Amino acid sequence: MSDTVTELILGIETSCDETAAALVTRDGEIRSNVVASQAELHARYGGVVPEVASRRHLELVNPVLQEALRTADARFDDVDAVAVTTHPGLIGALLVGVAAAKAVAWARRLPLVPVDHLHGHVASLYLKPLDLEPPFVCLLASGGHTMLLDVRERGGYRVLGTTLDDAAGEAFDKGARLLGLGYPGGRAIDELARQGDPEAYRFPVARVPGLDFSFSGLKTALLYSVRDLAPDELAARRADLAASYQRAIVRALVARVDECGAERIAVVGGVAANSELRTALPDAALAPLSLCTDNAAMIASAARYVEPLPWPAYLELDARATA
Repeated sequence: MSDTVTELILGIETSCDETAAALVTRDGEIRSNVVASQAELHARYGGVVPEVASRRHLELVNPVLQEALRTADARFDDVDAVAVTTHPGLIGALLVGVAAAKAVAWARRLPLVPVDHLHGHVASLYLKPLDLEPPFVCLLASGGHTMLLDVRERGGYRVLGTTLDDAAGEAFDKGARLLGLGYPGGRAIDELARQGDPEAYRFPVARVPGLDFSFSGLKTALLYSVRDLAPDELAARRADLAASYQRAIVRALVARVDECGAERIAVVGGVAANSELRTALPDAALAPLSLCTDNAAMIASAARYVEPLPWPAYLELDARATA
């Protein structure tokens, strides 16, 4: 390994269906960021099956760690600290990552940094070359969460609004299932929507108090629209339905961003990869596409602003499913 790197953080992420490991320097340079996606494995079920995800993490975590080291031209001896997602997520999946992180940290007598997955998404903005400096308001939109966050410093955030039911990414996945599309749903709808008319259907955007979000009514509206169409007519209108449904989700997200009145806006999470959302917020700081979906570089990035647990105090550390 090059002598120019003296401190590396090893990040591990297994909160859902991506097994990921990354090496990041203390000043936010990504040396490697390896992600093994299980999307193809879960596609046959139309969504993530927690037990299947956990077992696949067990198979992938060691090869992914080795690949992250190889890509960075590094060894475990070059690692200064280990960071791991401890919450929120699928509990079985999280436990695999936490166990792997403990093993590496214990064997090397390294400190271990427990990371909130949501803080990780925000911390993707602190990696080079973007390296965004607070303060800003961050729209975090992913498969499990949709939130507006007031970010005043890199060590945390304050929640301004959250979803009252489905997250935006979940709405995309459920909408794709109703339309007979593949998984992940967000990508499938985004691709099909380019062929459709986003004004063909006027789906409702829920108006709820404050800066919160709601997508359950939108999903129900799509369900009724699909049920009203004969199979051949549904096939002919599928692209229009996808485009209109996507437009409604993006309208809901952008409306809340506009209502918060912030001068500086950032967007992170899996839904941040949506092409229409990125176009609709041209002045926002957008997480790079490679850092929108779950990855370990963002976990290592967040660890730079979290107090580490010294060896061996983290042996009793546990994962939890909720934030």
